[in-house]
Amino acid sequence: MQLIAVIIAVIITLVVAVPTSLFIANKNYQKASALKIGNAEDKAREIIDEAVKTAETKKREALLEAKEESLRTKNELDKEIRERRSEISKNEHRIAQKEENLDKKNEALEKREAEFARKEAVLNKEKEEVAKLNEQRVQELERISGLTSEQAKEFLLKTVEEDAKVDAAKLVKESIAQAKDEANKKAKDIVVTAIQKCAADHVAETTISVVQLPSDEMKGRIIGREGRNIRTLETLTGVELIIDDTPEAVILSSFDPVRREVARIALEKLIVDGRIHPARIEEMVEKAQKEVDQLIREEGEAAALEVGVHGIHPELIKLLGKLRFRTSYGQNVLKHSIEVAQLAGLLAAEIGEDVRTAKRAGLLHDIGKAVDREMEGSHVQLGVELCKRYKENRVVINAVEAHHGDVEPETLLACLVQAADTISAARPGARRETIEAYSNRLQQLEEITNEFKGVEKSFAIQAGREVRVMVVPDQVNDADMVLMARDIAKRIEAEMEYPGQIKVNVIRESRVTDVAK
Repeated sequence: MQLIAVIIAVIITLVVAVPTSLFIANKNYQKASALKIGNAEDKAREIIDEAVKTAETKKREALLEAKEESLRTKNELDKEIRERRSEISKNEHRIAQKEENLDKKNEALEKREAEFARKEAVLNKEKEEVAKLNEQRVQELERISGLTSEQAKEFLLKTVEEDAKVDAAKLVKESIAQAKDEANKKAKDIVVTAIQKCAADHVAETTISVVQLPSDEMKGRIIGREGRNIRTLETLTGVELIIDDTPEAVILSSFDPVRREVARIALEKLIVDGRIHPARIEEMVEKAQKEVDQLIREEGEAAALEVGVHGIHPELIKLLGKLRFRTSYGQNVLKHSIEVAQLAGLLAAEIGEDVRTAKRAGLLHDIGKAVDREMEGSHVQLGVELCKRYKENRVVINAVEAHHGDVEPETLLACLVQAADTISAARPGARRETIEAYSNRLQQLEEITNEFKGVEKSFAIQAGREVRVMVVPDQVNDADMVLMARDIAKRIEAEMEYPGQIKVNVIRESRVTDVAK
C-alpha cells in the first residue's frame, strides 16, 4: 500500500511539475523572441534607409548619364547636319558650273550653226556662179570650134573608140601570147605527169617481171591446149604474159605492180607444182592473192614500226604496204616514204617541233601513189582524200597537201616534210633517169647560159646540179655578174624541170700575158 501511495505521489508530482515547467519555459521563449524581433526591425529600418539613399544616388547618376548621352547625340547630329549641308552646297556649286558650261556650249553651237548657214549660203551662191561660168564656157567653146556640144561629144567618142580599138588589139595580142605560153607550160606539166604515171622512162624496170622456167618445154604447158591456160591466167590476174624466143623465161607485163606480183607468185607455184590447168590456175591465183595481201599488210606494219608511228588506220597501213610495189624514177616509194619520215623527224627534233607528228606526216605524204593508177586525180589530191577519210590530223593533211607546193603550208611541220621530200628525192643515187634525158638536161642547161650576152663558155658539172659560167671580163663587170647570176637562175627555173636545185656560179677572170725576150 505504501508503494502504491509512493507511486501515486510521484505521478501527482509529475503532473503538477511538467505544466509548471512548460509555462515557465514558454515565458522565457516569448521574452527572447520579442527581443530578437526588436533587433530585426531595427536592422530592417537601417537597411531600408541605406537602400533609399543608394537608390537616390543611382537615380542622380542615371540622370547625369542620360543628359550626357543626349548632349553627345545632339552634337553628333549637329555635326552630320553641317557635313550634309556642306556637301549639298558643293553639289549645288558643281551643278551651277555645269549649267554655266552647258550654256556656253549652247552659245558656241548656235554660233557654229549660224556660221555653217552663212558658209552654205556662200557655197550655194558660188555653185550658181560656177554653173553660169560653165554654161558660158560651153557656149564660147561651141562658138570657137563651130561645133555643138552633141557634135563635140560624138567626135570625142569616135576618137576614144579608135584608141580603144588599138589598145584592145594590143591587149588581145598579148593575151593570146600569154595564153600560148601558159598552154605550152600546162601541156608540159600534163606530159610530165603522164610520163611519171606510166613510168615511160623506166618501162623495162617497173612494168615487167621475168619468171625463169626450168625448160622451154614448160612454155607449151603454160600456153595450154588452144591457149586456154594462158588466157585463164591473164583473165584472172589482169597481166599480159609474153612468151617469145627468150630462152627459159616468161615475161609478165602490167602497169599494176600488185597484179604483176600476184601473177608472178601464181606462175611460180604452178611451175613448181607441175599441174597446169584452169582449175589449178584459179586455185593458185587465189593463194597468191592472199599471200600478196598478207605481204602488203606486213610491209605496212613494218614501215610504221620502223619509223615509230602508231595508231594509223588499218586501211592506211595496207595502202602503205602497196607502196612497196610502186617506184618513182627508179626509187621505191615505200623506202622513200620511210626516208622522208626519218628526215622530217630529225629536222623536227633539231628545231623543237613535234617529232612524232613530223614522222607521221612524212610517212603518209605519198600515200596517194598507192591508188593513183586506179583513181582519177594526182597523188596529192588522192592522198588528202584518203587522210581525211581515215580521220588523220589536220596538220598531217596540210603536210600531204603542201609537199609539192599545191597549197601554202599552214604549219612549220608542212615545210619540214617539203624539205625532207626534196632531200630524199634529190640526193645523189636516189633516182635514175635515162641517159638520153640526162644528157638533154645538161645540154639544155649549157644552152640557156650561153645565150646571155658576155658569156664566153659554160660547163654543167656535179651531175647537172651546178653550172659554171665563164664571162668576158671586158664586157661584164662585177655588178653585172650579180644580175647575170640571178637572171640565169630565173631562166633555169622557168624553162627546165629538174630534181633538187641547180647552183649558178658566174666566174670573171682577168689575165695579163707578156713575153720575156
